[in-house]
Amino acid sequence: MGRRKSPVKIGIRKPSIRKSIAVRTSPKRIVKAKLGLSAPRGWGWLTNPRRAAYNRAYNRSTVSFWSIIRPLFR
Repeated sequence: MGRRKSPVKIGIRKPSIRKSIAVRTSPKRIVKAKLGLSAPRGWGWLTNPRRAAYNRAYNRSTVSFWSIIRPLFR
């Protein structure tokens, strides 16, 4: 049986402080950056086309929580 993939989310994304910190300080990311192994921005279609297509749909169908809150404090 095939694996069912959930549809792309629509609406406001919930922020996760833990995930925000983890993604910026992950050892794998730091090593790849130091060695120059990370692909340039926009090359997602070459490295992983399936994930790039999902991310494009996800980012166009959702809104960041911070983009709504930020104008209130300016």
